Amino acid sequence: MPTTSTPSTAGEGPMSYAIFQLARAHRARAAAMLREMNLHPGQELLLMQLLDRDGQTQSELLDSVGLDHSTVSKSLRRMQDAGLLIREPAEHDRRVMVVHLTDEGRALREPISAMWRALEETSARDLSAQQAESFVRIAYAITDAINSRPLPQDESA
Repeated sequence: MPTTSTPSTAGEGPMSYAIFQLARAHRARAAAMLREMNLHPGQELLLMQLLDRDGQTQSELLDSVGLDHSTVSKSLRRMQDAGLLIREPAEHDRRVMVVHLTDEGRALREPISAMWRALEETSARDLSAQQAESFVRIAYAITDAINSRPLPQDESA
């Protein structure tokens, strides 16, 4: 159970609070591992997409990782400055930017894979294989349930 004290109001949503704690711990661990590769959280997701299919447009990358436009643009700019990728206008439409990995970006395939393996091993350390498989199914079911509901409307807009 929790290693820190749980606020009493979190009792109204114990699963949601556990998800919050899990996401925070996982992100912190991943961020520390990514720092060792001079990457920021989320950049590895963009690299993984490009490693699977180089030459995607920024819009395709945006759709594939589910992050907002400004976050993806900022990440791609940082990654280009670090020499991991190049962005160039598409031949069919100069307004569309196509993203290609450089040799330095492609060289991160194994370090990123190793990072994800280590993160998986740490995360599942105290789980049986069956528990880990069940967790993955349940996590995706929760994700689908959350994503199937419309977001509350911003009343200030």
